[in-house]
Amino acid sequence: MKILKTQVLRGPNIWSNNQTRLIQLRLNLEEIENYPLDKIKGFIKRFKNLFPKITDTFFAEVQDSASMAHVMEYVANEIQLKAGMDCNYGHTKQTNSKGIYTIVFSYTIEEAGLYAAEAAFRIVESLVKDEMYDYNVDITELKSLVSRYGLGPSTKSIVEEAQRRNIPWIRLGKNSKIQLGYGAAQKQFQATMTCYTSDAAVRLAGNKDATKKILNQHFIPVADGDCCMTIEELQNTIHKIGFPIVIKPLDGNQGKGATINILNFEGALIAFGHAKQFSDEVIVEKYISGSDYRLLVIDGKFTAAAKRIPALVEGDGVNSIENLILAINNEPERGNGHESSLTKITIDHNTLIQLEQYGYTASSIPKNGEIIYLKSTANLSTGGTAIDMTNEIHPENKFLAERIAKIIGLDICGIDIMAPSIEEPLRTSGGVVLEVNAAPGFRMHLNPSVGKARNVASAVIDMLYSKGSKSTIPLFAVTGTNGKTTTTRLLAHIAKTSGYTPGYTTTDGIYINGYKIKEGDTTGPLSGAMILRDPTVNFAVLETARGGILRNGLCFDHCDVGIITNIQEDHLGLEDIHTLEDLSNVKAVVARSVKKKGWAILNAEDKNCLKIAETLECNIAYFAMDSNNEIIQECIKNNIPVCVQKAEYITIIHGTEKYKVESIVNIPLTNNGNAGFMIANILTASIAAYAWGFSIGQIKQALLSFIPGYEMTPGRMNLFQFKNYTVLVDYAHNPHGFLALKDYLKNFSAKRKIGIIAGIGDRRDEDTIALAKIATSMFDHIIVRQEHSLRGKTLDEINALVVRGITSGEKKVTYDLVPEESEAIVHAFNIVKPGDLIVALSDQYDTVIKIIQQKLEKEAVTSQYENQIVI
Repeated sequence: MKILKTQVLRGPNIWSNNQTRLIQLRLNLEEIENYPLDKIKGFIKRFKNLFPKITDTFFAEVQDSASMAHVMEYVANEIQLKAGMDCNYGHTKQTNSKGIYTIVFSYTIEEAGLYAAEAAFRIVESLVKDEMYDYNVDITELKSLVSRYGLGPSTKSIVEEAQRRNIPWIRLGKNSKIQLGYGAAQKQFQATMTCYTSDAAVRLAGNKDATKKILNQHFIPVADGDCCMTIEELQNTIHKIGFPIVIKPLDGNQGKGATINILNFEGALIAFGHAKQFSDEVIVEKYISGSDYRLLVIDGKFTAAAKRIPALVEGDGVNSIENLILAINNEPERGNGHESSLTKITIDHNTLIQLEQYGYTASSIPKNGEIIYLKSTANLSTGGTAIDMTNEIHPENKFLAERIAKIIGLDICGIDIMAPSIEEPLRTSGGVVLEVNAAPGFRMHLNPSVGKARNVASAVIDMLYSKGSKSTIPLFAVTGTNGKTTTTRLLAHIAKTSGYTPGYTTTDGIYINGYKIKEGDTTGPLSGAMILRDPTVNFAVLETARGGILRNGLCFDHCDVGIITNIQEDHLGLEDIHTLEDLSNVKAVVARSVKKKGWAILNAEDKNCLKIAETLECNIAYFAMDSNNEIIQECIKNNIPVCVQKAEYITIIHGTEKYKVESIVNIPLTNNGNAGFMIANILTASIAAYAWGFSIGQIKQALLSFIPGYEMTPGRMNLFQFKNYTVLVDYAHNPHGFLALKDYLKNFSAKRKIGIIAGIGDRRDEDTIALAKIATSMFDHIIVRQEHSLRGKTLDEINALVVRGITSGEKKVTYDLVPEESEAIVHAFNIVKPGDLIVALSDQYDTVIKIIQQKLEKEAVTSQYENQIVI
């Protein structure tokens, strides 16, 4: 047994468009593949002892060659469930390789999911070998990972409310900073501090003394007191306000360093020293008796109120305080920090001071029914509990809370009040405002110990996204075998000429508003996510390749338009994708991610696309080169929009409406109508743009202004005209692309066509041979170069396959073997003759084009010199 590969799927994937968080494992179980579970002595019994909830039905259903993989899938989910995570999805599949299996299982926290994969393997291995293994250690570690990497309750509540409203979210880094929405429509928050939170207001709220003074100026009742740094200032303040007093750090939080109800100077000195550990300046104020209340104001409106009870134990006359605390901490709703609705109680300095007031220590046994308060503050973070008081608060106190939030300037504001009751105005009850808190916790309102839970996160989302505002930007995803990059660029150009600031990803880089900000193949989810995070982007077009989908899934849950250009044989034999049906399942992930009211754009002449159409629940529009295509004609009858080449026009037909967008020969990208595959890309982009809502005029304007060349379409049909010959650079790299190029090259009259091609190491042998054979029907001489990465084969092995393909062609073609790509184009220049055409098929076209441009510049200088000599 061995784990061969572990991958994290973070979005819609080949397994599911709904289960977007999956751990994918590739397992080698060859050693035990042929052993049914009941043939491994004692295995089932040991498994049932470890997981008693398992049923006999489970074992009956998994008695096949994948049985052990099913077991591991179950264990990975089960241990996460035991650690408090909602994980219940799994799938197991045997690969084409003997003894190799792929399993996926769900996760809620990525780090915990990865740990669960390793732990599940160890557990199953120990059961097979009948070795002792304490899996409770793994449960404890998983809980620790939840605490360390999971979202806190406040953050989680806002994220969940956003999800209920179909607002996408992205976690930024490992902390609790969250982005809601995409691009220019995004809003960010961390805990309960949002992009609207004023830094000045946070600073003011953090300075308790300044807050008290400004509230006092607005005739809001606060406790008498002052800010002290020295013992002398402490004495003077006590002299003015008298005992009992409260001492707390000036900029403390969560009750840290605070001591209340101090009755003498000796106690004041101890409390003063304790507070100084947290802040150089210390607040000393009059102790006000009453109950501790928290009022929550969001976006200037009162939202919730809670009465907070300090951590306490009730004596039973038998157990010590220490044991009573232990019993409380073992309650299921208690956890460490903010991982649960309530926090475990710790015995700290503050607890010992509190116990001294009762004449107790932690080992004391209180009387039956005696209530012992363990903390001087009622914070939930120190083990306190809460009672919802939202419906009981007096209207005047609601108004007071709203005034305070606006005075301090906080968008989300927690106001701590000490009063006999909040059911009567503070003005008459003698209550006071103790503190004003930026980034207040929501736990006490979300899950109070007593009373109604309040969905306060709803008010946060209402504030961030007011009625009618959008949380997303237009999002187009483009996939397929060929034509993806040009279609992506064309759509981005349509958006740009229509006034948008598009961000798009391609095989040659990431672009924002036409500027390349990152070079390289950026068709994976990490690049796409970068576009969706950028606040300047208000229109996204993401080229989405198969590799990224297989490795990590999509970077979004839903898109407005999902495009499949075509599905042809390419990359087969890789990543368990062996057939066109397998490949179609990968491409279909994009189409299945389209919103219900969005549009899937499909190729009506591609049978694999048509099969995908049967599985979709969104709107569908089609394109085809042949306007008489049966599917196209059926769509026209049923009022389904289509785009076709009709006579010499790009034509969009929607029911009885027919729009001649532009003559094909007038569109620069078609090279006077000779580039059939470019016409297909134009059809694709045009119907996608129309279906989404661009006007015919906007589409026409963009098609006419999209000028092909190295700047607009790098590596796609880039023509360079020399004095005596022509060079064409293109990215064609699979049979479908080669055949399209072959059709285009028919329009070139050249004495000799020289092709530069390469075999690819990770392709099937038959694919490399077939590609080279097609090349013989296109070229008179072939230069075989090396790919920048050999991908698992040696150069000799690849070249042998290419030569085999060349020599098996119907036409006898000469060839040269030139390993380096840059040397291959130089070699082509060395052998080129007047009237020849050089075709360089390359994925490293930047390097090739640079050499070509240098050659052009040199020729220009030579010609200029020769002209001067003649003159």
